Amino acid sequence: MLHLKHLTVVLTLSLAAASRIFAAEAAPEEDAYYKIITLPTPEGLTFEAGAMDFLPDGKLALSTRLGDIYIAQNPLADPPSGIKYKQFASGLHEVLGLASRDGWLYCVQRSEVTRMKDTNGDGRADIFETVSDGWGINGDYHEYAFGSKFDKDGNMWVVLCLTGSFSSQSKYRGWCLRINADGTTVPTCSGLRSPGGVGTNYLGDMFYTDNQGPWNGACALKHLVPGDFMGHPAGLSWWNEEETRILGPKPESPKSNSRMMVEAKKIPKLRPPAIYFPYPKMGQSAAGFANDVSNGKFGPFNTQMFVGDQTHSTVMRVYMEKVKDHYQGACFPFRKGFDSGCLSLGFASDTSLFVYGTDRGWGARGGKPFALQRLVWQGQTPFEIHEMHAKKDGFEFTFTKPIDRKSAMDPKSYTVETYTYLYRSEYGSPEVDQTVPNIKSVTVGADGKSVNVTLDALAEGHVHEFHLSGVKSASGEKLLHPEAYYTLNYIPEN
Repeated sequence: MLHLKHLTVVLTLSLAAASRIFAAEAAPEEDAYYKIITLPTPEGLTFEAGAMDFLPDGKLALSTRLGDIYIAQNPLADPPSGIKYKQFASGLHEVLGLASRDGWLYCVQRSEVTRMKDTNGDGRADIFETVSDGWGINGDYHEYAFGSKFDKDGNMWVVLCLTGSFSSQSKYRGWCLRINADGTTVPTCSGLRSPGGVGTNYLGDMFYTDNQGPWNGACALKHLVPGDFMGHPAGLSWWNEEETRILGPKPESPKSNSRMMVEAKKIPKLRPPAIYFPYPKMGQSAAGFANDVSNGKFGPFNTQMFVGDQTHSTVMRVYMEKVKDHYQGACFPFRKGFDSGCLSLGFASDTSLFVYGTDRGWGARGGKPFALQRLVWQGQTPFEIHEMHAKKDGFEFTFTKPIDRKSAMDPKSYTVETYTYLYRSEYGSPEVDQTVPNIKSVTVGADGKSVNVTLDALAEGHVHEFHLSGVKSASGEKLLHPEAYYTLNYIPEN
């Protein structure tokens, strides 16, 4: 959708043919635990997803790729036909960020951050003010701009796609900027390629998703730390701007056809991805994300992150931990079968997850050009891998239910392989440097809901892909999703 994409077959097909190929995948087992409810969209309109934000009064602001903003009244209506829409603004340029504050609705357009307000009560914005236009555009289709909600300090973070996939022909393309409350634009990180979403984890630390392409072997979730280099060198040319001096010396450019962790040891500012989404196993267009902070009202995954994939029309699940002061962790399949490409995600006040979709540009498996849907927990806990923790000699898995000790202790219940990606200027990467560790032992935890899997070797900088196909719950259930992919950049001391 938003990125130079990776399904080259789509490029040669009509949209109708692409829709047939990407028909929505059925997910009857997932349906039993998390139900997808399809919501109506304004009749007769091309309602391609942009961004969304729940407003203090419970209404839902929704932007479109075509530059409109609508306000959905009663978005939790049951039946959904009770939802009503009113146009709040139009004539904007590809709004991919929405956030409300102090009676204003802020949006991130391709060229600026704008705030708007309805002052006469007719439901339409009548004041529009430029908050920041501290970056450039040159008309290239790829120069998207995504914006976060406000962080704890009142800043909005804007992540800017490169010009095309390979270059930065406009100011700060390939950068993350912070927009302060007074409109001051602060360069924050360089090295971005093609963001698909930006926001915090449950602790308030800022992340963004980047997509496979040059210097990105696979789609990834990356932690944004001021002054860090995220990996793509094209935007480094703007490091000499006056306002970037607060970031210190410009990072050294990486060596092509190396490996991420090899270069990270040479370039202190280079921060490796926290999570790789193995391509195409876990998706092909990592997009927006949201955190479950429902304290169990959305199921057993409190504090974990849910990430959309636009091409596969799926929502993935992420568990992260800190090792040697760096975020890393595992991603898991969670829910497939959405009607369109999952671009923007957000939790509502009732703890259901809203998923706003589009297939614009590159097709999506859902098969529909756009969709607005809710994901609702049905009150039953699935048997799933809950968390995955790195250890100095293997991994600890925790589960959502008590496990069957016999199946869990059998090494044949597990398969494991590792691989990494070429860190290079060419587009994407195959899996390389594969290893197949041997499982030395499996120990069931005293709680009956965890196992420690000890390996004969760990591979630094590799994705460790596990399949726990033989593990059963104490009541005999198989795992709903037995796959787990851990990005092991750093090996713990214990």
